[in-house]
Amino acid sequence: MEIKRFETKTRMSKAVIHGNTAYLCGQTGAGENITEQTKDMLSRVDSILESIGTHKSKILSATIYIKDMSLFSQMNAVWDDWVEEGYPPARACVEASMARDVLLVEVSIITAI
Repeated sequence: MEIKRFETKTRMSKAVIHGNTAYLCGQTGAGENITEQTKDMLSRVDSILESIGTHKSKILSATIYIKDMSLFSQMNAVWDDWVEEGYPPARACVEASMARDVLLVEVSIITAI
């Protein structure tokens, strides 16, 4: 079965498709707070999904990494507005150290095509 890689760099690909499943690299967002970063992060997810021919209604699984669980409800407010009604994916959210101090949230997505 063919494996397709999109926007491949030395370290990673932005997305990898195997069969009818796509795996997106972790996405972060810009902004001064968790709300802004989450909105930007999810906008980036939308763009990648569109570029590989799928949509957020086809997301199978999302793993969210959050710098501080005290920000959980603020992140969820944005997530709940973004997720396609009737199509919520399986989801996990864990507190994690981030690659850069300014980052507050990151998401990793697995989706059907």
